[in-house]
Amino acid sequence: MSTARKLHYTYQQYLSALEMSEVKLEYWDGAIYAMTGGTRAHGALAAKIIELLGGRLPRGGRAFTSDVKVQIPATNVAVFPDVSIVCGKIESASGDKESILNPGLIVEITSPSTEQDDRGDKLELYKSIKSLQAIWIVSHSGPRVTVIERQKKGWRSRELGSGEQLTLTTPLLTIDVDAIYRVLDDM
Repeated sequence: MSTARKLHYTYQQYLSALEMSEVKLEYWDGAIYAMTGGTRAHGALAAKIIELLGGRLPRGGRAFTSDVKVQIPATNVAVFPDVSIVCGKIESASGDKESILNPGLIVEITSPSTEQDDRGDKLELYKSIKSLQAIWIVSHSGPRVTVIERQKKGWRSRELGSGEQLTLTTPLLTIDVDAIYRVLDDM
């Protein structure tokens, strides 16, 4: 008779595994998950968002790719969003200087295999980040962006599509939904 045992890793064990790994690893409360590679379209959408936002950020604003991990302070979770924006001083965890604790905007680009998590568990965890002002969930299947914005009393969600504009309030900037998806025209 054999018994199955769930493996539980400390955050330090996760960081050691991540350092030796050839793939991205996310950490969810003691469990380590390997992240699969993305498609050309996924990468192009992320790059276009960084291009559209990055050059318009105020001094001290930085855009990060999915190579930079966000540690969610109120939880025991570290993930790699597709795009993270930090305006001001970057905060990181004492035991993990490569992490970000204080993004103001997180962008997730969905895929058939991640959409449920992006709109479910991961979204709820992101909302616990005190510095976070907005989350954009960019659909892989067409010009549709779900904008989730922090309000004085909770969060507001709305869907934007072709012909509409995304507005970020902190810092104040606007981009066209169509400008994001135009990168897919020749793919």
